[in-house]
Amino acid sequence: MVLGYVFAVLAALSSGSGSILEATGVRRAGAYGGTSLDLVRLRRQWIYFLGLGVDVLGFVFAAAALHRLPLFLVQSVLAFSVGVTATISAFLGTRLGAAGWVALGVGAAGLVLLGLSADPSPAHSVAIGWRLVLLGMAVVVAALAFYAKHRNRPWTAPVMAFGAGLGFSVVGVSARTLDLAGPLWRIALEPSAWAIVLNGLAAAVVFAMALQQGAATAATAVMFTTNTALSSLVGLVYLGDRVRPGFAAAATAGMVLAIAGATGVAAASRRLSGGVSGSGGGVG
Repeated sequence: MVLGYVFAVLAALSSGSGSILEATGVRRAGAYGGTSLDLVRLRRQWIYFLGLGVDVLGFVFAAAALHRLPLFLVQSVLAFSVGVTATISAFLGTRLGAAGWVALGVGAAGLVLLGLSADPSPAHSVAIGWRLVLLGMAVVVAALAFYAKHRNRPWTAPVMAFGAGLGFSVVGVSARTLDLAGPLWRIALEPSAWAIVLNGLAAAVVFAMALQQGAATAATAVMFTTNTALSSLVGLVYLGDRVRPGFAAAATAGMVLAIAGATGVAAASRRLSGGVSGSGGGVG
């Protein structure tokens, strides 16, 4: 149980610090605010690839945490990696402001409540049919983005952010139920493993598209809320995740505070630092 909490914290620290390293690489390459073609310059930025490596390490820590802790706890901790990014940025000289620090405290209080409410346990196994459904959700996420992008309406950005949250929640559910027993080739053929990869990629791309279409704060709030709420609901209803007896209200309050805190920190850091902030929404 203690090891699960350690892995969850390490995952958030890795995701938050990885975002800082990647953002530094983008700025050094002169690609910030440019076109997609400008990203080619990143090939000479070792610090950017170091950030990617740290992000991958964070994914490994998150997957390890999900095998020991409920989805609602781990996903909330991962969403709060944006607070890690903002804190590191503050130490590097980017002013966070009073509102940002208040949001950081609110989110931290929510995580404490969730930590006290969670009842660690292994997840229930999922039938092969449902694992294939999780794999196919990447198509649903892509279809949502395609539909919203080609309508160009006021609801385009929120729908894309919802799609990103949906994809990240599938990543969390798949990681929680992935069976790591057996040889490596068997894991490589496991639908849940591919569901993690495909849905993670789809969600990351769709979230970037959502940030291009609308306000970053609104997109971040929709993504965080969808990711945490959906994955938590699946975990509690179908995967055997449990809340300690008498702690249901504390768990609900903790989830609300954690999401509100993460969204508030994202808003403050983007407003004061020109848009560089962590955007981790799930595993990876």
